[in-house]
Amino acid sequence: MMTTRKLTISAMVVALYIVLIYVTQGISFGAYQIRIATSLYALAYAFPFLIIPMGVGNLVSNFFGGLGILDMVGGFGVGVLTTAIIVLMRRMGLSAWWVALPIIFVPALCVPLWLSPLIGVPYWALVLNLAVGQTIPGIVGAILVKALSGRRSIATLMGTMK
Repeated sequence: MMTTRKLTISAMVVALYIVLIYVTQGISFGAYQIRIATSLYALAYAFPFLIIPMGVGNLVSNFFGGLGILDMVGGFGVGVLTTAIIVLMRRMGLSAWWVALPIIFVPALCVPLWLSPLIGVPYWALVLNLAVGQTIPGIVGAILVKALSGRRSIATLMGTMK
């Protein structure tokens, strides 16, 4: 039962990630990105099994406006790294409010590694642009986790799915 529940939650979150990217693709790609969908990375704080699914969601979503296979694979890595850090933060006992930091800074520091040479914009200019753009998803992600953890049914589910 637990595996079925985890697979179901994973599939729903990945589908939601892809839909959010599709709906917001005008602001989700390019040198200045506001990827609202990355706020869903915060869900790994509650559901640690989402590490790989969030990477898959990022990989698939880069079909819509990404810059090819390098962007897809890089996006997968950024999704996995960001959510893994979030899971580690929970294991260290840090408050859910801290999830905003990896959502902001992991994409901001990693994505320009391949995006800078692909689009010809300096690395640090992209870092700054992406950090600004990821601030909204980071804050939304922290609020999402705090709101979900306050609901008894979700809190119970979180406790049973570690």
